[in-house]
Amino acid sequence: MAIRAVLWDIDDTIFDYAAADRAGMRAHLAAEGLLGAWGSVEEALGRWKELTELHWRRYEAEGGDFREQRRERVRDFLGRPGLTAAEADDWFDRYVVHYEAAWELFPDTVPALDLLARDYRHGVLSNSSIHNQDHKLRALGVRDRFEAVVCAAELGVAKPAPEAFHAACAALGLRPDQVAYVGDQPDIDARGAVEAGLRGIWLDRAGTGGRPELTRITGLRELPALLRADTRFGAPSTFG
Repeated sequence: MAIRAVLWDIDDTIFDYAAADRAGMRAHLAAEGLLGAWGSVEEALGRWKELTELHWRRYEAEGGDFREQRRERVRDFLGRPGLTAAEADDWFDRYVVHYEAAWELFPDTVPALDLLARDYRHGVLSNSSIHNQDHKLRALGVRDRFEAVVCAAELGVAKPAPEAFHAACAALGLRPDQVAYVGDQPDIDARGAVEAGLRGIWLDRAGTGGRPELTRITGLRELPALLRADTRFGAPSTFG
């Protein structure tokens, strides 16, 4: 069955999340007078990422309030368990100002979307919230490129669960075998998509390599040719 649509991950796939996170954290710690509390910005950022993963996984498993998992992340990061909800929200909102100031698409994002626009429909499946990701896509000027934006916080299920991929396909009115999924995580994105019946593509921007069972590209410039050569799917990638 020919591919009719592409579902996209956002962070570190079309949007340079890692660079924005690093720049935003550096500026925020400086503004808060917290640079001296860490050995380096990289150390602080590493702890922030660790807590982000921890609290997101807990939220996935237990459900609850999306904002509350974010507050717990702030409390743990600052080592202040008694921080009120309002104080944690205010701290996070100040961080977001610096983070958003550093937002940028990867240079190959718009050219790839332009090349694919005529032949494929497009949607998003993200392990975040619609509030965050719809705002991000609008701020980056690409929201109108995507018919549907589907997010785990509203679905109640996250990648790599097949139900998440199937919900995004349903939002496009297509079967999984008519949809390709592109993301930067080999297991959560590419393998998860394949196991859900989609054609999963691992965007390995760092050139990590390995995982020969996955279809792999190292940049979005490779995607149009890959999608238009369906015989490449199901075989180890020759790209990168």
